[in-house]
Amino acid sequence: MAARIALGLDFGTESVRAVLVDTSGVCHGSATDNYHHGQLTETLPGDSVKLPPRYALQAPGDWLQSAAVATRAALQAGDVDPQRVVGIGIDFTSCTMLPCCRNGQPLCEQPPFATVPLAWPKLWKHHGAIDQTEHMNRIARQRGEPFLQRYGGTIGLEWFFPKILETIQNAPDVAAAAEVWLEAGDWFVWQLVGSRPEDLTRSSCQAGYKALWSAQRGYPSNEYFAAVHPLLAATVEHKLPGKMRSPGQAAGRLSVAMAERFGLVAGTVVSTATIDAHAAVPGVGVAEPGTMVMVMGTSSCHMLNANSEVLVPGVAGVVAGGILPELFGYETGQAAVGDAFAWLKKLLGVSDFDAIARAASTLPAGAEGLRCLDWMNGCRTPLMDGNLRGAFWGIGLQHGPEHFYQALMEASAFGLRWIVELLREAEVPVRRLVATGGLPHHNRGFVEVYADVLGREIEIHPATQGSAIGAAVLGMLAAGPQLSGFATVSQAVRTMAAVAPDRRDLIYPRAERARRYDLIYHEYRQTARWSSENSTMTGEDE
Repeated sequence: MAARIALGLDFGTESVRAVLVDTSGVCHGSATDNYHHGQLTETLPGDSVKLPPRYALQAPGDWLQSAAVATRAALQAGDVDPQRVVGIGIDFTSCTMLPCCRNGQPLCEQPPFATVPLAWPKLWKHHGAIDQTEHMNRIARQRGEPFLQRYGGTIGLEWFFPKILETIQNAPDVAAAAEVWLEAGDWFVWQLVGSRPEDLTRSSCQAGYKALWSAQRGYPSNEYFAAVHPLLAATVEHKLPGKMRSPGQAAGRLSVAMAERFGLVAGTVVSTATIDAHAAVPGVGVAEPGTMVMVMGTSSCHMLNANSEVLVPGVAGVVAGGILPELFGYETGQAAVGDAFAWLKKLLGVSDFDAIARAASTLPAGAEGLRCLDWMNGCRTPLMDGNLRGAFWGIGLQHGPEHFYQALMEASAFGLRWIVELLREAEVPVRRLVATGGLPHHNRGFVEVYADVLGREIEIHPATQGSAIGAAVLGMLAAGPQLSGFATVSQAVRTMAAVAPDRRDLIYPRAERARRYDLIYHEYRQTARWSSENSTMTGEDE
């Protein structure tokens, strides 16, 4: 009998990727489709009014349309019989979230709200809730809220409740009309299975890392939310229906309408959603504690499993079972990586970086005195401050585009080293480093700089779509052992995605450059400390 197949849908910032992977790890087809509207950072569709600074929105119809197009294209590319697809897994950017009606219709699709920005889904990188985040943190610290310890002492600017509070305060009509608030990944699963709002599935992964939820305590207390804002407390009590489930657990079965739209079979099992970066951990075959999976793309998320919970200041979340069952999942990250290089490319006015990258590869460590602080979109780990801003310094007339490129790479690597050292100082083991995502495959020189700065070998996993493969693994697990043949999570992860040790693509540090970077790294840390202590920048003129 032909091997059974799972569909993995990976929702990124600009597009959705669909992969079809069988139980032995063979990919039978893949396709990508760009969102029609992309990121909404300038204006809303059909509107000429400029959006406020720091806004990053999306059109929910794009998610369904692109996912259907990509799925059909992947099925066609692999000549796959839809009957062979036994499970569907979904990963999504997070926290990307939206308000909608009880029937699942996004509020932005209703005429009264089509021109109201805060009625639209807020992309993960939406940074409009600065004041609300500061207020929530201030109240939590005043009250000594224990949940803060699980998040390194800080509620993140990009998270779920600050974005709701932003709408309550800045668009009260939207907040009043919203009947359900939820993550985009949960909304997409809800659309696939068509359940009642009371039965919709909420991902314990998304809620655990971005919505302050824990399996032991649930959400923070109603008293805390009421102290922040009475309407926020009412929202938590009345507008968050659904049931928590873990990624890899079945959320329901594909509806007839969606099966027709996607070219699949009605009744196919749909997994609970997971965060896109988290999906990359099973997607690169990692099932053991102590391996950091670096998902390097628009931003970078660095995921790590451990056997115990250690509350580390600056770590963006420690969640029991947050990445894989029976392990504690640690999430850290850098807010701008690919985005920062896209900005530099635009600033330099170049069409591509190939020539600049070649020139940079000939430079000595340290970019001949040009230095960079990589906070172009704030600092996620360890400072958890979206207000912070980046910088270049030491600029001389001898410096060209290649020096800026090299300095930005080095700054990104220094930020990662800071994260690794933070975990080690807290006695959280980091024994192995695996890179995945778009950047490692398109730019090996970037990973070489990372290896030099960390002084450790880094493995580049061959999968170019690690998160999508991880989503497929979760879809296979949701189908159950009778269909998948897998008795355990680790068995599925290793069989469908792992690389044999003798076939690993390893990047080793270069000794002389590593020694030089040790000195420059300390300069970076000193500058970062001074900048964070003295910065009054908010990214806008006061």
